[in-house]
Amino acid sequence: MAAESPQAKAEAQPQKEAVQQQVDKRAAGEREKIIQEAIAAVSRTSKAIRALDRGDKDQALEELATAIGKLELITTAYPELALAPLDVQLVTHDLAGSVEEVEKAIAKARDLLDDGRVQDARLLLRDLASEVVIRTVNVPLATYPDAIKAVVPLIKDGKVKEAKAALATALSTLVVVDHVIPLPVLRAEAALADAKALAANAKRKPEEAKKLADLLAAARTQLELAEVLGYGEKDAFKPFYDDIAAIEKATKGGGTEQGLFDSLKKRFEELKKKL
Repeated sequence: MAAESPQAKAEAQPQKEAVQQQVDKRAAGEREKIIQEAIAAVSRTSKAIRALDRGDKDQALEELATAIGKLELITTAYPELALAPLDVQLVTHDLAGSVEEVEKAIAKARDLLDDGRVQDARLLLRDLASEVVIRTVNVPLATYPDAIKAVVPLIKDGKVKEAKAALATALSTLVVVDHVIPLPVLRAEAALADAKALAANAKRKPEEAKKLADLLAAARTQLELAEVLGYGEKDAFKPFYDDIAAIEKATKGGGTEQGLFDSLKKRFEELKKKL
């Protein structure tokens, strides 16, 4: 088979991107369907409990039948899916302190722990975070549908108290998954992206040269903050500092640099995979 020419590859790229956009759009639509079905199933479970509170067993059974049907739609269409998302929340913890202030707080916490003052240390440490937490609440598909099905015979047998307790237990099994994104890492990455554009220009104006130096210094500071806050192993940060120092040296006096920025981009990808 003849090799594809560079021109053909270039012409095909927009088509590939258009196809990928359609795939992504379809996938997003399917995810939204799953979320809506899962939300409805949990909502029906809560409605069944309220129906039992009113003594309306028939309504409770109807609500559970609908919930079971929606869960079966999900498990049939996506048998490999372990968790069906119900809700996604963003929780931000932003730290205003410097690296030095964080180090002092950590040292103070260690002293408190050495003195057995665990709760005082806990209060001091709880604010030492700079991150966005993506919190997803999920229905555990391996257990939740069966737990709901097991309630039906209880209701039919008139065991309302046991049925309500079982439904409450099922609702308590919703799984919360947190994905933590460290803000210092994101800020360092953003600063270096801006610095890369300036570092490519050999005819930088004095103010641009200063901005480049400031961006590199800001990136280093943010990485130091990420390190002291424990967002990654300490050994993982040294290559970042080495690359930034090399960029500072290469760009001093109007020099240009791009390859080291590409190296840093890969380092960020590797670091985020480990978080």
